[in-house]
Amino acid sequence: MNYMKPQLKVTFLGTGTSQGVPVIGSKHPVCLSKSPKDKRLRVSVLLSWSGYNYVIDCGPDFRQQMLTNNVSTLDGILFTHEHADHTAGIDDIRPFFFRQGDIPIYAHERVIKALKRRFDYIFADENRYPGAPAVAINTVKNNEVFQLGDSNVIPVDVDHNRIQVFGFRIKDFTYLTDVKRMKEIEIEKIKGSKVLVVNALREESHHSHFNLEEALEFIEIVKPERAYLTHISHLLGFHEEVEKKLPENVYLAYDNLVITV
Repeated sequence: MNYMKPQLKVTFLGTGTSQGVPVIGSKHPVCLSKSPKDKRLRVSVLLSWSGYNYVIDCGPDFRQQMLTNNVSTLDGILFTHEHADHTAGIDDIRPFFFRQGDIPIYAHERVIKALKRRFDYIFADENRYPGAPAVAINTVKNNEVFQLGDSNVIPVDVDHNRIQVFGFRIKDFTYLTDVKRMKEIEIEKIKGSKVLVVNALREESHHSHFNLEEALEFIEIVKPERAYLTHISHLLGFHEEVEKKLPENVYLAYDNLVITV
């Protein structure tokens, strides 16, 4: 009897950069667009397989993203790094905590320390404020594979200008955001991925993010079957216009897009 491997479902909860799209008060044409594909919440994905639900990053739009996608259970959160657009929604794990208990989080030791400073009430050992959520801490270290549910996760070390960021490879899926540079030894970890998600901020060069040209060059090196661009600024342009210019196997992700791997 042949048994099919369970598919990994990836939901793009948000595909925008740190300010989201539209930017508050902006009169840029993309910010004024009526197309839902030009409306981008802060960047995050939901990974679902075999009854498990994990998110990578929970920014300030986390509550809205959970409601929009009708997520009722959460098995854990993976953090790429400590910037606010990737962490500021952690208080909104409360409904999951009330139903499930401590929510597992997975992050670099530096990120854990930053979260403890900003959200000390969540990490308090004593005199916990009534109603505060709690987490179960799992420290992620480079070159140390860890487990989520029934699957192994390979952390991938990348540079976001002067800040270290973790990407993650799960099964045949690799998720990278806020990448500017990456060592060859780390690129080797993700070769063979069927699906790659990577940031492409805008066309103009940026000090801490791939621009579109750099992202496409990186995709050509990794050679996935499919690639999706995320962490997108309004300066990249209108979704429909940009996607027409992309290579055949490269797509512009958009909020609430669902793919399977």
